Amino acid sequence: MDEDGGVVSDNPRRSRLVLPSLVVTRFALGAPSLLISLLLIEIGATFGQSVGATGQISTVSSVAAFVAALLMGFLSIRFRPKPLMLIGMSLFTLSAVGCAFSPQFSLMVAFYAMGGLGASMVIPMTTTMVGELYPLSERATVIGYLLAGGALSFVIGAPSIILIAGYGGWRTAFLGFVLPIVLLGTLLSYLGLPSNPSGEGTSTGGRGFVEGFRDVLMNSSAVACLLGSALNAACWQAVVFYSASFMRQRFQVSTGFASMYIIGGALSYTVGSLVSGRFVNRFGRKRVTVITSILAGAFTLLYYNVLDIWASIFLAYVASLFTGVRSSSSSSLTMEQIPSYRGTMMSISSAIDNMGVALGAGLGGLMLLWYDYNVLGVVLGGAGVAASLLFQLLTRDPTEKKRG
Repeated sequence: MDEDGGVVSDNPRRSRLVLPSLVVTRFALGAPSLLISLLLIEIGATFGQSVGATGQISTVSSVAAFVAALLMGFLSIRFRPKPLMLIGMSLFTLSAVGCAFSPQFSLMVAFYAMGGLGASMVIPMTTTMVGELYPLSERATVIGYLLAGGALSFVIGAPSIILIAGYGGWRTAFLGFVLPIVLLGTLLSYLGLPSNPSGEGTSTGGRGFVEGFRDVLMNSSAVACLLGSALNAACWQAVVFYSASFMRQRFQVSTGFASMYIIGGALSYTVGSLVSGRFVNRFGRKRVTVITSILAGAFTLLYYNVLDIWASIFLAYVASLFTGVRSSSSSSLTMEQIPSYRGTMMSISSAIDNMGVALGAGLGGLMLLWYDYNVLGVVLGGAGVAASLLFQLLTRDPTEKKRG
């Protein structure tokens, strides 16, 4: 093991399928939110709901995921990552089927929330696996690959969902796109991930659940990381959840154009994720997080408030690029705060991120109900700027001495 609790890179427990398993799993988790984003108007029309009201699907899901992720802080101490991931993927599978056959809006909300429960189990465990299986020098790069996997679901999924929905509607897209890739991610996780990644039990060394939460919540830097990540998650909803509807309603573009727009944004995010490891290793986790948080927030604010469609698209892609870098550096910074309770830390982080998603989706919906897209951009873009201040003033990077 390295000095920070990770496992050396020649670890025999790390098979060749580990990285593909983690990447495909994160790919699968991005599919439902993409479908909702692309077809938010059609889903609302099916159930007689406005865009703002339908957007609360994500809010409810995030609140449910918040509760489940807090529970994961306990489960991550008692159980190993692999079985927790498989249970989460099973819930995700049931969610896809339930959403496809929901006869009422309330049931649609409930089944989509079930997917949030599954994601809250899977996401922190994928990050924990990275901390257990990879040395410090490789972790930021690997996290970048995982985030790129999630972004690639938008690149591949956008045209696929539009094509499938064109033949059978949004319900068919759940069955024809979301369900198969979730099943593939589940299979790869079962085959490729080690049952006991560290070979020594949990990373807590047998200490308890209460101690884990206490260590996290009594660490001011860790708490600042959590709050900053939540604000960044809220900011990101302006891009990932509302941007397609913004393009369709503000500039009157077609669904096909909106899907191509999303592909471009996802590619920008992917590039940012893939190059983030180099920036982190050169400039440090904290510095990269601070700079990219404020840039992502500023460009999000701008692209909702320009009148030209091509200028808006360009600014949105720049925001996505910086968000890709920021997501990786922020996750890396958070993961290193409490190495002895990495599973607990990332579970709490997942919970707080879900609250950030709920905050972003909820505020965005309210801004559309009360005002317009311009105000939505100011409010959610401003959340990214506020996150940058939190990271700058209140966080520290525990790996700085190791890098030096």
